[in-house]
Amino acid sequence: MAKTIILHLTGEDPVLADIDQEPQPSDMFVRVTNVRRRDGKPVHYLAAGVQAVIFPWSRITFIELMPSEEERSSVVDFFRT
Repeated sequence: MAKTIILHLTGEDPVLADIDQEPQPSDMFVRVTNVRRRDGKPVHYLAAGVQAVIFPWSRITFIELMPSEEERSSVVDFFRT
């Protein structure tokens, strides 16, 4: 099952993408699908109809793994009162 991630690229705005499995330390690149801006609009530097993108680790600053709907129900969010 694909997980949604926020991919932070060097010199670019963060983008949302789907990933089939978490990257391993031995991986040379990260393959993602359904790349879009955080507001859901298409990413300007990708051609229309692109199905998957392979980013080398040298372009990636960090990756945020977002919880699925099932995991979200068990996550306790912090809040101020």
